[in-house]
Amino acid sequence: MTIVSASRRTDIPNYFGDWFFNRLEAGFACVQNPMNPRQVRRVSLALEDVDGIVFWTKNPAGMLGRLDRLADFAYYFQFTLTGYGRDVEPFLPDKKEALIPAFRELARQARADRVIWRYDPILVNARYTPEYHRKAFCAIADRTLGCTKKVVISFVDWYGRNKKALEGLGIRQEEGPSQARQGVAAELYDLAGDLASEAKKRGLVIETCSEAADLSALGIGRGCCVDKNLLERLGGRPIKAGKDRNQREACGCAQSVDIGAYHTCPTGCRYCYANGSRERVRKNMGNCDVKSAFLLERV
Repeated sequence: MTIVSASRRTDIPNYFGDWFFNRLEAGFACVQNPMNPRQVRRVSLALEDVDGIVFWTKNPAGMLGRLDRLADFAYYFQFTLTGYGRDVEPFLPDKKEALIPAFRELARQARADRVIWRYDPILVNARYTPEYHRKAFCAIADRTLGCTKKVVISFVDWYGRNKKALEGLGIRQEEGPSQARQGVAAELYDLAGDLASEAKKRGLVIETCSEAADLSALGIGRGCCVDKNLLERLGGRPIKAGKDRNQREACGCAQSVDIGAYHTCPTGCRYCYANGSRERVRKNMGNCDVKSAFLLERV
């Protein structure tokens, strides 16, 4: 039995919904090891082999209207919905006109307990101040009230692939425990406390994602994107899955198998760690076939 991740590497619901449902009908998908493309894994998507499916998305439009095909599976969506503009998330549809309605529609079709709101990553610069985040968080929370039961926050992580873009946005890379409380810069700690208070007012559980900092004093627990306990509740049966040792030390996720592919998301978020150059993404998107067993054809 396997928990399927769909996907940390790309936005399958947004761009590859047809491919996913084709693979679901076929009963399997094939995945190259991103570190060794010669290694290929055949992942069963047969109901009897799947403990649950976790989707990551910023726009589930490509799957709406077809969720009945998942009715027999335990599944849920991690839906990232932030207050950033096109300078940070350049190719997303309008939040108020498209994405908040999509969030509400997803909850209507899937149920609120299958939709987790991610207000992350949180980055701070001259435009996106702590006060900006407070207002954006509250505005989104109010417009999605009743559509989710949990919100996840995290602070931006720096990787080789996003370092230049973050520096171009004027993002500060916080360093030094002397400038922080509980391992988080003071202004971010205070912001997290405010978001926790606003979440509580609206009946939302609030957790962090892969944060080493202990924010329990603020009422913020440590969460996990691949949540074995949630999948057990949704599926009505126990799951045998240990901690995913391939993730960061602070990550609490259960072990899963990812069926996505890196460098295949055209959304172009400046904080993204899963994409290389836009030219590479463009080339890869032209190498995707909805009828293939691989999301990205072997190269």
